[in-house]
Amino acid sequence: MVFDPKGDADLLRAVREACYAAKRGDDFLLFHLGYPELSSRYNGVGQFHRVTEVATRVAGQVSGEGASAVFREFVWRFVNVVARAVTALGQRPDYRTILRHVTNIDGLCLEYAESHFADRPDVLAAVAAMEAAREEPPRHMAGRPRRLVAFERTMLDGGLGDEVLDGLRSAMRYEKSYFDKLVASLLPLLEKLTTGKAAQLLSPDYRDVDDPRPVWDWRRVVNQRLVVYVGLDALSDAPVAAAVGNSMFADLVSYAGERYKHGDAHGLRAGVEAARHPVVAHMDEFNELMGDEFIPLLNKGGAAGLQVTAYTQTFSDIQARTRDVAKARQVSGNFNSLVMFRVKDIDTAALLTDQLPTVSVVELTQIAGYTDSSDPDSTVDFSSRHEDRITTSTATMLEPHDVTRLPKGEAFALLEGGALWKVRLPLPGGGRSDPSAAFAELTADMERRYRSGGSWWAGAAETLPEAADV
Repeated sequence: MVFDPKGDADLLRAVREACYAAKRGDDFLLFHLGYPELSSRYNGVGQFHRVTEVATRVAGQVSGEGASAVFREFVWRFVNVVARAVTALGQRPDYRTILRHVTNIDGLCLEYAESHFADRPDVLAAVAAMEAAREEPPRHMAGRPRRLVAFERTMLDGGLGDEVLDGLRSAMRYEKSYFDKLVASLLPLLEKLTTGKAAQLLSPDYRDVDDPRPVWDWRRVVNQRLVVYVGLDALSDAPVAAAVGNSMFADLVSYAGERYKHGDAHGLRAGVEAARHPVVAHMDEFNELMGDEFIPLLNKGGAAGLQVTAYTQTFSDIQARTRDVAKARQVSGNFNSLVMFRVKDIDTAALLTDQLPTVSVVELTQIAGYTDSSDPDSTVDFSSRHEDRITTSTATMLEPHDVTRLPKGEAFALLEGGALWKVRLPLPGGGRSDPSAAFAELTADMERRYRSGGSWWAGAAETLPEAADV
């Protein structure tokens, strides 16, 4: 899996060409928020081992700092109530469904009550009679559908219901304006994930058999050993890209826990054994996607066979994202290996140089001299001497400025428990052209939208005015 926040056409083309080179072109999946018509579809809360995971993934993206911690706990509880009800109705939760029921809990409660009491004609008759009576509703039920009010009074009088109905009824007891304040931090997040064409990718319609775009989840990706390119179009809409990336990380952490406990054969028929294979994740500019879900992905994902390779420009990018130096150090400390190309930030270079031990440096000093004889009667005109002095001093193996002056394509690598290597990597050249016309058009459009600084001079001769004769 390759996460690309900005959308680099060269990276996408390289991943696709690597699949063809390995004769695995059919295993490639493209997910791109900027090109929904060509993208596959993904439901971040559609697969779970326990229903509480849905609330954990959604509420994990809500701020939990300071006074917001209380609202975050309420968001978790409310989303959990909705997820339990939706799952009990035999539906698959998604972001669009959660948003619809968050903004209108009455419809979900009425739908679940009708389904729960469908085999109780006595209860339905009592509800119908109470609905026809048109009595004044209780204060907390004012403004709600009359049939829902009848269900509420019938359940209160008869002590009916179950845990799901009790949770839905408790959510309805909040006063409307107070309830809106409690979920105020949840609605912007769900709006980001359910607005525009991206909503079709993140809340797929499983019953639409005419939609050719495949729907995938991490279990399918791992079991079928697929290659997934995730383009999040962060340059166009950074908040949505961060929300989608965090939801994918939260889902991946949840699946890693399931894989650690049950292996790859979980959900398959009895007797089927699946050998565990590594899951390799490459994350470019990972600081733009990093949230609280990223840290457990690093320090606990290894037990589930997850190998994470993350790329960033400077250590300051991680600090700016986490807003905490301790968390930034926690992130960098969970990587076993460090490969550092040329950087311009001294603090970033110090991440490598501070881990290196001091070494003993042997210095050879040569001393030569002569002395004239002042005795005229002596047969010795002068005397000379030559000394070789060997001294030992302590020095650092590398200085930060050694990293800031590296040539392009060269790097220092700290591998295998602290062994330092100086490496030189060949720069990639042009590969084969993709046979798919749609894919070629996509990469061409990405190249027009995204421009790196590596070839800024390209085309400059055509844009500069002609020099005047002097």
